[in-house]
Amino acid sequence: MTEFRANTGFSAISQVEAYWEGLRGTRLMPKRSEIDPRGIESALEYTFVLERIAPGMARIRIAGSHLGDLMGMEVRGMPLTSLITPPCRRQISDAIEDVCQRPAMCELRMSAETNISKPQMECRLLLLPLKSDLGDVSRILGCLVAQGEIGQTPRRFNVVGARIRPIASPAAIPAAIEPTVQARPQRVQMDGFAESQKGFEATTPRPSVPYLRLVKSDDK
Repeated sequence: MTEFRANTGFSAISQVEAYWEGLRGTRLMPKRSEIDPRGIESALEYTFVLERIAPGMARIRIAGSHLGDLMGMEVRGMPLTSLITPPCRRQISDAIEDVCQRPAMCELRMSAETNISKPQMECRLLLLPLKSDLGDVSRILGCLVAQGEIGQTPRRFNVVGARIRPIASPAAIPAAIEPTVQARPQRVQMDGFAESQKGFEATTPRPSVPYLRLVKSDDK
């Protein structure tokens, strides 16, 4: 995922992802109740929490100041798609479903709509699944970082690229991947090109056959 973002300017994205990875440990994902703002203090203004309320639809439950600055208003209770241009909202809806249903990590690369009062802005959006207190995957930890002058608000973004990575729990990886002594096939039981192994036999001559014989010849 880190190769998808620029090395500079989007460090908050990497911090939130690392925090989420640390919380989940060997599990598929962490719980919403485990999120502690102190753990992502330096990225807090770019961070938010979503609640999935319907297929493809999630509303903002908690948001840092950066989202409010981009929209020029309080964003709590608004759908995430309110930050996205209408032609690209289907992509965001699909991303929400991937994050909650597969589940998966999703990072989107976006650019802002521009005009004379709205300068160019580049944006990265990270979405990470969380379990609710009921155990269902209906919460999302998000991080949105937009670079550039905000200008006239509200600012909305076009999706120009997306990367989705399905999540597998480290604990679910079978321990038997590494071969064990018991798992190794034994040579004597193998067929195919293998030949049966013969035991070691000494080459001592048979007692019934003299080792040396005297050959008498009358030829001179």
